[in-house]
Order: sequence, then structure tokens, then C-alpha cells
Amino acid sequence: MDVSSVGTLSSALSQAQTGDAVSTLVLKKAMDIQAQNAMQLLQAVPQMPNNPPNLGNSIDVKA
Repeated sequence: MDVSSVGTLSSALSQAQTGDAVSTLVLKKAMDIQAQNAMQLLQAVPQMPNNPPNLGNSIDVKA
């Protein structure tokens, strides 16, 4: 193994690490945007009024 190939290998590894870091940051940003969109959707859902306490207490299993 000659000395010039060590420099080339070091440069390639450095570029790979930079590319991985950029990919990770882009993925994190995309996930943050999706989380914000999900929160907006959940906030846009209208709130249903509470049911009276007698509803949902019995189930007809013979139907």
C-alpha cells in the first residue's frame, strides 16, 4: 500500500461521513415537518361533545 492511496482513502471517508451527516439532518428535518403536520391535523379535528354517562355501559352480544 503506497502513501498516496492513504490520502485518497482518508478523503473518501471524510466525504462519506459528511454525506451521512447531511442525510441524517435532512431526515430529521423531514420528520420534524411531518410531526408539525400531524399536530396541525389533530388540532383541526373538531372536539366532540361528551356523551351522557349512561351511554356505552352495556353491549348487546346477541345481535
